Amino acid sequence: MRRFPLCLCLCLMAVAVAGQWPQTVMAAEREVAASSETSRLQQALDVAVQRARPGTLGVAVLDMGSGARAGVHTDEAFPMMSVFKAPVAAAVLAQVEEGSLSLEQEVTLARTDLRDGSAVPSIGAQLAAGKTSFTIGRLLRGAVSESDNTAVDALLRVLGGPQKVTAFLQAHGLKGMRVDLGEGGVNEVFNDVRPGQPIPSDESEQAFDQRRERGYRAFLADPRNRSTPAAAVEFLRKLQGGELLSPASTQRLQHLMAEQTLPNRLRAGVPQGVRFAGKSGTSGTQRGRIAAYNDIGILTWPDGQAVIVAAFLSDSAMPAPQRDALFADLARAVARAARP
Repeated sequence: MRRFPLCLCLCLMAVAVAGQWPQTVMAAEREVAASSETSRLQQALDVAVQRARPGTLGVAVLDMGSGARAGVHTDEAFPMMSVFKAPVAAAVLAQVEEGSLSLEQEVTLARTDLRDGSAVPSIGAQLAAGKTSFTIGRLLRGAVSESDNTAVDALLRVLGGPQKVTAFLQAHGLKGMRVDLGEGGVNEVFNDVRPGQPIPSDESEQAFDQRRERGYRAFLADPRNRSTPAAAVEFLRKLQGGELLSPASTQRLQHLMAEQTLPNRLRAGVPQGVRFAGKSGTSGTQRGRIAAYNDIGILTWPDGQAVIVAAFLSDSAMPAPQRDALFADLARAVARAARP
């Protein structure tokens, strides 16, 4: 004889009295199953937190369909690194919609605009090779799909500064995510140099290590360019729900995020056939520790089911292969909970 959980038995009694049997019973069973899967997901997240120690892992998950949530350290603020490029792009697209900017608008850059973290064939590499003019549309692709640091700082300049991004976020009710610095500013903090000050070229190895150690600690303590996992999920929820941008701009940004296929973190655990639109972020390392190792994104099944996940790992000594495995396992646990 089949045994039902107590909560399901109560549902069955209620629907029997109401005369709504098969459909309501099936809905009640699905609700119990979903609750069970959410509980298992929470257990998996708790295990991941232990696995990440002595680093700190923050994760937030939202099933857009059921509204089910799970997470750990969801309200703790983590450094975003390149995750911030997604809200920067959203703020730019909002101004494109308002007519103050155009995707075809040309932006002229100089060699002084070049930032570290610009790999071939990105904007930074093209600027270093002599190209100086780029459309805003090309800069958006460079910033989001290629995670190019030169491109995102150029977009911030066009916007009028990082404060414009934070104002955009706050205007849409996003209080736990803030943008205060471009990539150049973040690099100055991490390298313990004053704004505009070049990195010393003649320092000893010991001086270099001491300066980087000061910068690493300063970066971890700096409240700027941070997001809670909950705020990152809420940003993606509002994006997915059309609350931030028009349908066309929403589709454009999600396409740019889906085109970022490297690095392969959460994406490595996403089931075949499921679309992943995400944005990762990575800091520098110091003495075998990495200050920030992040990934956020939306998993979308062919039938339209969508689940959002944001994962931030801070001050971790895990080797890169173990970090990648941790993120892939997180995505697998999220997918299993969504499709038991």
